[in-house]
Amino acid sequence: MFGLTQLGTFHTAISLVAVIAGVIAFFRYGAISLRNTTGKIYVVMTIITCITGFGIFQHGGFGKPHMLGIITLVVLAVAAVAAYTRLFGRLSAYVETISYSMTFFFHMIPAITETSTRLPLGAPLLTSPDAPQLQLATLVLLVLFLIGAVYQVVRLRAGHR
Repeated sequence: MFGLTQLGTFHTAISLVAVIAGVIAFFRYGAISLRNTTGKIYVVMTIITCITGFGIFQHGGFGKPHMLGIITLVVLAVAAVAAYTRLFGRLSAYVETISYSMTFFFHMIPAITETSTRLPLGAPLLTSPDAPQLQLATLVLLVLFLIGAVYQVVRLRAGHR
């Protein structure tokens, strides 16, 4: 299906579950958090997405997608530490919230890359993951992430958790 291996299909399905859970968490709670089931589903599915991604070598050996998986796991760990310890002091809630949002942004990078270089079947929108259009799309996603992060910080300062 779509030129994916069985691992690739499983990886894609799990990542879609994570993204859907992330979207639900943002709309329902204003943030991703391990304090609710939706956030827990997001985090677990994101971890599984990263781990399964390490076995996919569509573009050769270890590459940018694998590095993004490692960075995502590190950021998830930082978010969990911020959620369950006072390591970051009064900034803990901010570190937790922004870190989980950052991992959602990280999901969007391969999502837009893989979708635009695979679909529509037989005539994908873009022929390369290095296409300038993807760089622009990533910049747009970064701006959206920053706007969302500012919104979440304002919301936290107002006392919404």
